[in-house]
Amino acid sequence: MNDYQLTHDEIKKEIRKYPICLLANDLIVPMNVGNLFRMADALGVEKLYLCGKTPIPPNKKINRSARSTVKFVEHEYRENALELIQDLKEQGYKIISLEITKKSTDIRHFQIAPTDKICLLIGTENYGIGQELLDMSEAAIHIPMHGYNSSMNVAMAASIAVYELTRQLDKD
Repeated sequence: MNDYQLTHDEIKKEIRKYPICLLANDLIVPMNVGNLFRMADALGVEKLYLCGKTPIPPNKKINRSARSTVKFVEHEYRENALELIQDLKEQGYKIISLEITKKSTDIRHFQIAPTDKICLLIGTENYGIGQELLDMSEAAIHIPMHGYNSSMNVAMAASIAVYELTRQLDKD
């Protein structure tokens, strides 16, 4: 096998943004926020909204895990997530919560149209998405869990969800 790992300079870059924004509400861990920046850059998220108690750049711990992507990912801090969601709805975004609920849909069966603008809502590491925010969502989606635990790291879950949403938008 004559395969080898490519250097950063050898990787063909296709800069692309999808009509997906991410709303992170009341995250606590700065490294998770940094990982969201890194994922948002890698997967073409158009904007990252940081709300409530979520740490914001500049922050050494965010920067360490973000690996310079804070410079490339459009982001904005908004104190009140409820007001932001209302603004995004007025702009035509569908609000989708990433949370296991009684009525949530397995992400593998959730369908979006190529013209949809999506705001993926993620909540605090310990408590998830609050009821008021869930009530403002058009849908809740979840990642099937096959182990003993019923949750995973918020940045990992957001990465899986964004990947699946962008995969659907690439189908055409």
